[in-house]
Amino acid sequence: MKSMSNRLFLTFMLLLGTILAVLIIVIGQLFPVYIEQYNEQASPQMQEAIEKVLEERQITLSADDKEALLAVQTIENNDSLLSYLHARLYIVLAILFFITIILIAIVSRYMIVNFTAPIDNVTETALELAKGNYRARAHENEQERTMPLSHSINILARNLQDITTIREVEEERLKTLIENMGSSLMMIGREGNISIVNRVFLERFGMQLEDVQGKVFRTIGLPKSLEQFIDHVFLTEMPYRQQIKMEVQQELYNKEVYGAPVIGDHGRWLGVVIVMHDITELVRLEQIRKDFVANVSHELRTPITSIKGFSETLLDGAYKDEKMLLSFLEIIHKESNRLQMLIQDLLELSKIEQHGFTVNIMPMYLQDVLIRGAELTGPRLDEKNMSFNVDIARDVEVMGDANRIIQIVMNLITNAITYSPENTTVTIRLKEDETYGILEIEDEGIGIEKHEIARVFERFYRVDRARSRNSGGTGLGLAIVKHLVEAHHGRIQVESEVGVGTKMIVMIPKELTNSLQ
Repeated sequence: MKSMSNRLFLTFMLLLGTILAVLIIVIGQLFPVYIEQYNEQASPQMQEAIEKVLEERQITLSADDKEALLAVQTIENNDSLLSYLHARLYIVLAILFFITIILIAIVSRYMIVNFTAPIDNVTETALELAKGNYRARAHENEQERTMPLSHSINILARNLQDITTIREVEEERLKTLIENMGSSLMMIGREGNISIVNRVFLERFGMQLEDVQGKVFRTIGLPKSLEQFIDHVFLTEMPYRQQIKMEVQQELYNKEVYGAPVIGDHGRWLGVVIVMHDITELVRLEQIRKDFVANVSHELRTPITSIKGFSETLLDGAYKDEKMLLSFLEIIHKESNRLQMLIQDLLELSKIEQHGFTVNIMPMYLQDVLIRGAELTGPRLDEKNMSFNVDIARDVEVMGDANRIIQIVMNLITNAITYSPENTTVTIRLKEDETYGILEIEDEGIGIEKHEIARVFERFYRVDRARSRNSGGTGLGLAIVKHLVEAHHGRIQVESEVGVGTKMIVMIPKELTNSLQ
C-alpha cells in the first residue's frame, strides 16, 4: 500500500520541478536585459576612462573617432561578459536546482510518509476486513491526526468480528440441532429444489447428500404420498399436518408429516420446510395395546363363561346327577385353574415390565438349572409319550438368577411340548462361547413361519391358537421369557422351519459387565 505515498511524492516533485524549471528559464531570459541596463550605466565611466588614457598618451582623436572607439569597446566588452556570465549563471542555477530538488525531496518524502502511513495502514485494514479477516486491526497513535479514523476502523472491525462470531455460533447450533434431531427434515426452495436435508432424512431414505442437494424433490425417488403432501403445501401455501404410511426400502413406515411455508423479509415466499416424525413404533405399540386389551378380554371371558355356564346348569338341577356333577366340577376346576394361571402370568409380566425391575445376579451353573427344568416338566412330557435328548458336553458357569433361569427353561420346554406331536423328542443342549453360556431347546413340532418369528414374543400371540388354548397356555410365556433374558442382559434367538421344528437359543453372559453392576 505504498502507491498512495509514491503517487503523492511523485506528483509533488513533478510540480516543484516544473516550477523551478520555469523559474530558471525566466531568469535566463531576463539576463540580457540586466546586462543591457548594466552597460547603459557603465558607458559614461568607460568613456571617461578612454579619454583619460588618450590624454596620458597625448593621442588626439576627433569626436567621431572617439565615439567609434567607445562603441567598439562596448560591443567587445558586452559580448565577452555576456557569454561568461551567461555560462556561469546556468551552472550556478543548475547546481542550486539539483540541491534544492534533493533537499525538498528528502523533506517532502519524510512528511508525506508520516502523513500517508496511517492512511495506508487504515486502507490495508479495510481491505482485510473486505476479505473477511475480521481480526485485522489498524495502528492507533495519539500523536497522529488520523487517530480517530484508525479508532473508528478498529471499532468497526471488532463489531464485525463479534457479529461473525455470533453468526458462526448460531449456525453451528442450528447445524447441530438439524443434524441431531430425531426427525427427518427437508427444506425445499420456491423452485422445488432441495436446499437442506439432515442426516436422519438421508439415513431413513437410504440416500447420499450429493444425490439430493440441489435436486428437484420429484426426481430423487420420494414416496408418492410424500410428494403429494409437498405439492399440497406448495399449492396452499399454508401449514399442513398429516399422518402418512409410506414404503421405504421395502419396509412400511408410519410418519407424521408437518409442512409449512418459509416466509422471508417483506413477506417474500422462499419455499417450504418438511418435518417427518417416525411414529411407526407408536402405531405398533398402540396396535399391541388394542390387541392386548382385546386378548385379555377374550382370554378372561372364555373361562368365566365356562364357569358361569356350568355353574348355572348345576343350579338348575344338574347337581342331582352325580356323574354330571363330577364332570361339570372338573370343568369348572380346570377353567378356574386356567383363569388363575392367566392372572398370575399377567401379574408376573406386569412386575417384570416395571421400571427398575432387577434380578439377583450371582455366579451359577447352567447344568443344574437345565436338569431341574426338565424334572419339573417331566409329567407333561410323559403325557404325550415324548422324551428328552440331553446334549451337555460340560457345565458352564454364568452370572444369573437361578430361579429366573429355571422359569425361562420351564417356559421354553413347556412350549416345545405343547407345539410338538406325540412320540417326538425335545433336545436340550448346553454350549458356550467367549461371552455367553448358551441354552438351546429344540423340538420336532409344527414350526413357525418366517414372517411370524418376530411376533412370537408379543403378549397373547399364538402360532396355533386352538392348540395353545386347549393345552392350557396363556400366550404370555414367551413375553415373560424375553423380558427375563433382557433383565440378565442376555439375548434370545429363534430358528424355525415349518413342519420340522423350532429351536430357541438363550444366551446368558458369563461375566458381570459394567451395566450389570
